[in-house]
Amino acid sequence: MPSSPSSLPRDTRLIALIVASAFFMQTLDSAILTTSLPQMAQTFGVRPVEMSVAITVYLLCNAALIPASAWLAERFGARTVLAGAIALFTAASVACAMAPTLGTFVLARAVQGGAGALMMPVGRMVVLRQAEKRHLLEATALITWPGLIGPVIGPVLGGFITAWLDWRWNFWINLPIGLVGVWLVRRHVPDVRATEPGAFDHAGALWSGVALVLVMLGLEVASQQASWAWPLGLVGVGLAAGFGAWRHLQRHPRPLLNLAVFRVPTFAICSLSAGTCSRVAIAATPFLLPLLFQVGFGWSAAASGSLVMAYFAGNLAMKSVTTPLLRRFGFRPVLVVNGVALGLSVMACSLLGPRTPVPLLLALLVVAGLTRSMQFTSLNTLSFADLDDRLRGTAATISSMLHPINAMLGTALAAALLNAAMAMADRTQLVLADFRWAFLVCGALGVLGGLSYLRLHPQAGHEVSGRSAPA
Repeated sequence: MPSSPSSLPRDTRLIALIVASAFFMQTLDSAILTTSLPQMAQTFGVRPVEMSVAITVYLLCNAALIPASAWLAERFGARTVLAGAIALFTAASVACAMAPTLGTFVLARAVQGGAGALMMPVGRMVVLRQAEKRHLLEATALITWPGLIGPVIGPVLGGFITAWLDWRWNFWINLPIGLVGVWLVRRHVPDVRATEPGAFDHAGALWSGVALVLVMLGLEVASQQASWAWPLGLVGVGLAAGFGAWRHLQRHPRPLLNLAVFRVPTFAICSLSAGTCSRVAIAATPFLLPLLFQVGFGWSAAASGSLVMAYFAGNLAMKSVTTPLLRRFGFRPVLVVNGVALGLSVMACSLLGPRTPVPLLLALLVVAGLTRSMQFTSLNTLSFADLDDRLRGTAATISSMLHPINAMLGTALAAALLNAAMAMADRTQLVLADFRWAFLVCGALGVLGGLSYLRLHPQAGHEVSGRSAPA
């Protein structure tokens, strides 16, 4: 029978909720922006397509600074860095809201991206170091919900704000959240820092930053245009820089990122290989579904947005049962079964059509949301289950580096499959049939990821889930 670990201590729960609120502000800000781009373009007197630079510059500045986040937290203190990042993100949000021109807006978005690069890895590192192993599952579940909820409700909330108020209010809402967040961090988050952080590894930061920026830029370009010459070139150079970073980090006596984390099987499987397959399938689905409803079915944006709420409901419903299920069955069975179910739910979307009964459509979206939530929380918890304190800072940084890459890889793969389907049919416009292969391939990737978790040890993460006493 599974054991019953004590509930999360009050101080740890409070810290996890503070970090989760900061993550929510960041993910919501990115998600609501997409629905406001046409109105923003009108304000700045440019074409809507030119507003994509606001998204790209955020992602690139975010990627460039993520590798240095762990060292900065160890050098200046996690509380100082996290509070400073939230304050800078909030100030940049105000600058976005007040921007008179596209140039000033892009500059403010760049600062937002740099501040966001410190918020997620440093906040996660604080929670990982604060929580004991037996409390890691509950703590991770608390800080995971922003990544599940923000991208789903963001477009709906952004559309409402833009329609009834003004797109600038999408950024003004960050002001009260940020101010309260800074106060809470200064008051309740411990000042975790290394006694001897060592000198900053400039070469490691440069190699890692360049690799991450080029790979993400290549994937971003790939998701927005049909030509693959530029994207493949950027990704290729980025991977070469990544190899250079790997060689440097292996040889440096005090590397910026300790690659020993990949010798831990649970982290390696959940962050790379199987974890990548699952996360790519998860990321591709929210990109494909609105297009399917609006382009494939010919429905309005309002009707499409209302269906997304069923997906959101599935995410929320699973949150309350994730911890009990993991304690009852353990990580390996849950990741395998739920991973396969996740992939099958994505593949089932290939069978949808405008005449599909609405109750059946809603049921499928709820199942997709349920499996997405379970897989996301399970992966994020098991990734850190077997790491000691020495490696948790690096692991949090590497995990934050891989997260946007997987998200963009899912979007780029889905876009590539849609473009390939149009090219094979010699068409320039998407039709319903083009979506079928995209859902099938992305779903098959999810199934492959689920089956790949069979490589995990049968007792992987039992000390964290509370299923059995630690060995």
